[in-house]
Amino acid sequence: MGALFDMFGRVKPLDAILATAEKKSLHRSLGPVQLTLLGVGAIIGTGIFVLTSAAAQKAGPGMLWSFVIAGFVCAVAALCYSELASMVPVSGSAYTYSYAVVGELLAWMVGWALILEYAVAASAVSVGWSGYFMGLVKSWTGFELPVALQAGPIWTLNGFLPVADFSAGVINLPAIVVALLVTWLLMVGTKESARVNAVLVAIKVVALTLFIALSLPAFKGEHFAPFAPNGWGSSGMGIVGAASSIFFAYVGFDAVSTAAEETKNPQRNVPIGLIGSLAICTVFYLLVATGAIGAIGAQPTAPGVDAGSAEFTAQCAALLAKGSEPLVCSKEALAHVLRSINYSWAGDLVGLAANLALPSVILMMMFGQTRIFFVMARDGLLPEKLATVHPKWKTPYIVTMVTGVFVAIAAALLPVGKLADISNSGTLFAFLMVAIAVMLLRLRDPHRARPFRAPMLWVVGPVAATGCIILFWFLPYDAKMVLPIWGLIGLVFYAAYGYRKSHVGRGLVEVHEEDADIPPQPVPPMPGASLD
Repeated sequence: MGALFDMFGRVKPLDAILATAEKKSLHRSLGPVQLTLLGVGAIIGTGIFVLTSAAAQKAGPGMLWSFVIAGFVCAVAALCYSELASMVPVSGSAYTYSYAVVGELLAWMVGWALILEYAVAASAVSVGWSGYFMGLVKSWTGFELPVALQAGPIWTLNGFLPVADFSAGVINLPAIVVALLVTWLLMVGTKESARVNAVLVAIKVVALTLFIALSLPAFKGEHFAPFAPNGWGSSGMGIVGAASSIFFAYVGFDAVSTAAEETKNPQRNVPIGLIGSLAICTVFYLLVATGAIGAIGAQPTAPGVDAGSAEFTAQCAALLAKGSEPLVCSKEALAHVLRSINYSWAGDLVGLAANLALPSVILMMMFGQTRIFFVMARDGLLPEKLATVHPKWKTPYIVTMVTGVFVAIAAALLPVGKLADISNSGTLFAFLMVAIAVMLLRLRDPHRARPFRAPMLWVVGPVAATGCIILFWFLPYDAKMVLPIWGLIGLVFYAAYGYRKSHVGRGLVEVHEEDADIPPQPVPPMPGASLD
């Protein structure tokens, strides 16, 4: 019992966190414009280019409300993130904030959940890119990869055991290729990655603007009836169920927070990047979704059938055999819409833009993932070799390489919808902890400087926490179960390694760069804390 209280009592003081970052900090090279572009690059992409079809299957035209609900929860969470990120401008995001407020054990669980969020999200976008890539190649050349190499298998649960159905595919080869290419780019360096990302974001915004300009004039009101064929919500279905899934499409703003340690004047620039990118993206989401539904309709298959299931795949195959491919069955939703309204050339351009731009989303997801690993290793909770920075590239290249391999494996074997839902389970838990952390820190340390203060925190904080809980509840059952299973694996790892190696647990604190040759010094125990 004493060990349990010790794990909760290990709170890393904010001053120690800032001192650690200063000693081993990454190079600060990102300004407000770059940060906003990084946020837009991470947010706009999967939800519009890829998950639009899955959302249409779950909610029909009611997916417009799904985007609003998911965007609202992200907005209140962004306000909490902005306050904490401006106070603690270091890598680590929700993990770092939790360590300072609710203690090491819960901080570990948050960091472990963020690993699930970012790695699986990067895999999901890799699969989405694959669909657009194969669609564009087919449109231009008529060439198609063998079915076995176009997609991974369909997975179902037999009790607690996953069972693979290889009838729809064996391995997603293009997804593997793009994941590994992005891994190499991130290993080369953050500044170079940010420059490439800025170009890709511009391409993506132009493509979505073209889509809006061509699809909205084809708007037909009858395509919005019935508005909510699956109702407001059940597990994985309906308007709220769709919101739980496409919440994934908004969470890229968190990657801006993880880049705080590489940002110039983070107290000012991080809130600008967070809130600015979220506002820009929300407008695009609603306009593009309206254009897609208004032009050709949501066209869901049989009500209550989950996108990505074996039954859904069979229904889509039957429709395709009859010469019909509804929006919900398309792996390249926006290009499909434009081709359906006789703008094949524009569909190809949007497909090309997706091929160029979706890697920027993969890049930002993996960027956030590697930085979470970096700061957890720096705290001793993961092997410190992972925090090694390359002498030339100035990036944590070891953990980037490890992450890229796991992202490629998941992308090869799982469908995009399942990956998005699994990622959301980790994301929503992390956001819940941020909402709790910002309120606790206001109570525990009310006089600390806050360059950005979340307005009406005692309304915003509870609303953010409640929204995360509700959206988690409406995720599909299998996606909800991933979080506790993944969390149990994390607890075993923490008990076997992190608990013993933790710098705070061993009474160690990092020192400033000018004192880097002096051994780490003991940290005075905090009132009520027990340090081994």
